[in-house]
Amino acid sequence: MASGDPVQVTGVKSYRGYAELASLAEQFGYAYSDILLSNGLRMQIVPDPSPQARARAAQNWAQYPDAADGVALPPLAPDDVGLLEARIKFDVATGLTEKQRIVIAVVGSGMLATAGGLEFGADATSFAVAGVCWITAVALIPVGVAVGRRFRAKNAILLEAAGYALLTEASGRTRYVPPGRQVPGHGNPFG
Repeated sequence: MASGDPVQVTGVKSYRGYAELASLAEQFGYAYSDILLSNGLRMQIVPDPSPQARARAAQNWAQYPDAADGVALPPLAPDDVGLLEARIKFDVATGLTEKQRIVIAVVGSGMLATAGGLEFGADATSFAVAGVCWITAVALIPVGVAVGRRFRAKNAILLEAAGYALLTEASGRTRYVPPGRQVPGHGNPFG
């Protein structure tokens, strides 16, 4: 981050961990941009060109000169971390459309069932059991869709209560941004 370049973070074990890192990055002039599901979660943070972010970064670099080494770091505001966590969860939940998730679930469960049938002997009984497993998995897809909707709604309520605005990207994906802001890295000369 000291270089001022966009940063990608991977390997964190929880949404909360990503939110804490994003909150810390905001203390040093960055803004959470997005989180993508690609071989695990990959969070993108980009430089925030706003004067407030530049001033906050200068103050924190002066106050915490060893921050790059993790020696001394500014304290995190629990409310800010909570809102970032809700944004991250919402972004993960809207990374794919419902239709894309359903297609992936149907095709993926079909591939697993076929592989299971081949693994257990490639006979009629194995494929019958695999077919029953596939039908069961497909029958559970509406439950997964309902759980996903509740998950998105729960995080949307938190963000809307804090004044975050819902934006729709050109791809049709919906995202929440802080009041008066746009999605970092979109139309941003530093993104």
